[in-house]
Amino acid sequence: MNTEKNAEEGFVPVADIQVDAVRPEKSGFVLQGKGVDRADYRVELRLDIPVDGQTRTVLGEILSQSDLKVLRRVQVSIRRSKARQRRKPVGS
Repeated sequence: MNTEKNAEEGFVPVADIQVDAVRPEKSGFVLQGKGVDRADYRVELRLDIPVDGQTRTVLGEILSQSDLKVLRRVQVSIRRSKARQRRKPVGS
């Protein structure tokens, strides 16, 4: 993921997590792992569609080999947002 692009879009990183364990649940998965800050994280992933056993197994294996990057949008005050728009160069 492009960190500069995320910052431009108003997103900042909250956590980078290396998934250590994936547990299937009735409606999705629970992913657990450690962040680069050494904290323990737990992410619950819920699926709105039914998934058969074989697909659930494959998804679990794929997710267990993944890393997660959690970002959140920064709240910007209206005054600050308008000031930023005025400074934007023409043609951007």
